[in-house]
Amino acid sequence: MEKEKQFKEIVAQYCEVSPEEMTNEMRFREDLGFSSLDFMSFLGELEDTFDVELEEEDALQVLTVGEALDLLNRLVD
Repeated sequence: MEKEKQFKEIVAQYCEVSPEEMTNEMRFREDLGFSSLDFMSFLGELEDTFDVELEEEDALQVLTVGEALDLLNRLVD
């Protein structure tokens, strides 16, 4: 659960939604207001924080907070 909390805190740095209000169904662009640059910066921060390497093809398919968290869980666990 600590990983999810840390993940949502990173997401919150790029939007106006607090980690506590964030749901897995929220979409990065439509609900959280991410620009393309925000999303790429966010992915880089995930890689640095969790010491993982995200494949561009996988990352481009991520639309929601839950999908990003699932991808991260597959890479970290």
